[in-house]
Amino acid sequence: MSLLLRFRQLHDHARAEPLVSWELRRDRLQRLRHLLIRHQHDIATAISHDFGNRSQHETQFLEVFTSLQAIDHALAHGHIWMQPQSRRTSVWYQPARNVLLPQPLGVVGIITPWNYPLLLTIGPLSAVLAAGNLAMIKLSEHTPAFGALFDQLIRQSFSDDEIAVIHGDAGGGNGNVALAQEFCALPFDHLVFTGSTAVGREVMRAASANLTPVTLELGGKSPAIIGPSADFRHAVTRIISGKLLNAGQTCIAPDYVLLPQGREQAFIECARDVVARFYPSLNDERLPTDDYTSIVNQRHYERLALLCSDAQQRGALLTPLSRRAPHASTRLLPPLVVTQATAEARIMQEEIFGPLLLLVTYEKIGDAIATVNAGPRPLALYVFDQDERIVDRVLQQTVSGGVTVNDTLLHIAQEDLPFGGVGASGIGAYHGEEGFRRFSHMKPVFRQSRLNAMRLFSPPYGKAFALLMKLLIR
Repeated sequence: MSLLLRFRQLHDHARAEPLVSWELRRDRLQRLRHLLIRHQHDIATAISHDFGNRSQHETQFLEVFTSLQAIDHALAHGHIWMQPQSRRTSVWYQPARNVLLPQPLGVVGIITPWNYPLLLTIGPLSAVLAAGNLAMIKLSEHTPAFGALFDQLIRQSFSDDEIAVIHGDAGGGNGNVALAQEFCALPFDHLVFTGSTAVGREVMRAASANLTPVTLELGGKSPAIIGPSADFRHAVTRIISGKLLNAGQTCIAPDYVLLPQGREQAFIECARDVVARFYPSLNDERLPTDDYTSIVNQRHYERLALLCSDAQQRGALLTPLSRRAPHASTRLLPPLVVTQATAEARIMQEEIFGPLLLLVTYEKIGDAIATVNAGPRPLALYVFDQDERIVDRVLQQTVSGGVTVNDTLLHIAQEDLPFGGVGASGIGAYHGEEGFRRFSHMKPVFRQSRLNAMRLFSPPYGKAFALLMKLLIR
C-alpha cells in the first residue's frame, strides 16, 4: 500500500471519529505499554544488532524505562488534561462562560532518528495517543532490524487505521531519500521530526506546502560549564557519564566543556579514572566491550575520524582517555579529549555526536557565558557549581532548550517538564501536559447566557450607545 493510501486510511478514520473517549485513549496507551514490557529484550537485541554493539543495559535504562515513564505519566494524567478548561469572562459579557475544549488534531506524523529509535518514537507517540490522535511513524533506515521488529509489534497490537509504521532497509541511497521526502509532503495535522538542524530545515520546507505545523527537535553544540566553585570531581564524573552513554550519540550529550583556565590536565586525569571505572574493557582488551556502544555505521565512524584529523591538522591536541585503540571494523571508538582546538576547526563548529569531548577554558564565568551566547542556542546546557549565585547567573544570562544543574541529561527524563529546543536547536516541545497540548487543538468556546447585555450594543445606534462608548473607551 502506498504512503498516501496508508495516510488516507488514518485520515478518514480520524475525521469519522473526532470525539475520542478517554477509555479508547487509555486502551491504546495500555496496548503500547504491554508491547514494550513483553518485547523489551527483543527490542534491545534488535537495536544492538543495528549498532554493531549497543549495551543492552543502556537500552533498558535509556529507552525502555524512559518510554514506560512517558506512557505511565500519560495514563495517570490524560483524563485530567482532556477536561475543558474554564477561562475568565470579561465583566461586560457575564454571565456567559469561556472554555477551552481540547480536541484531537487528527493524524500526526512522527519522524524518528537512529540514535534512540525506541525512546524518540514512544516519547511523542505517547502524547499523540493521549491527545486522541492517530499516528504515522517514519523510522530511520539506519536501524532496519529495529524498524522491522517495531512494525511487526505495532501491527500485532494496533489496527491499520490507528498506527502505521514506515521503515526502509539499511542500504540508504535515493530510495530512502525519496521515501522521507514523500512522507514529509503528506498533509498531516502535525509533524514531529527529531534529527539534525540541516535536515530539519528540509522537513519544515516540505511541511510548509500543506501548512502543516511542525515540532522540530534538533541538536547543536550543548555546553557543560564547570563553575569556579564546582565540586570538580563530581562535575567531571557526571559529564563523562553523560557524554559516553550511547558513545556520545545523543542529541543532548555534552559537546564541549567550559572550565577554568589551568584545569585541563586535572580534567583529563579525573576523566581517565572515570572511564577506567565505568568501562574497564577500554583498558583491557581481554574483556568484552558489551557496555560500550559502537558507532552506528561506517559513515558516521569516518565522519568522526575526519573531525579528529582536521582538528589535529589545525594544531589541536587529542588525548585518549583509555588504552584501547580505535577499531574500524567493529566501529569501536574509545573516548578522546580535544584541547587547543582553533575556532576554524570543524569540531568547534559542528555537532560532534560521538565520544569526542572538547575542552575550552575561560578566565571569568562571564567569559564562559559569552562563549555560549556567541553560538547558536543549544538544545541542552549543563552548569556545575555549588554557588547558587553562579548557577542563577548562568540560567538567567543564557538561552537553551533545557538545563540540568549539577548533572547531565536528566532533564529529558522529567515527564512534567517540556522537552524541546530553541532557535537553531528546535521548534516546539513535548512531554507530559505540554505534549498533550502540542498535539491537541485547544478550541476556544464562548457560551452565551440567556440573560446578556448584547442588546445594548445592537443597532439602531443612538445617544445611549454613544454614552456607553464614552464610558467604555477611555
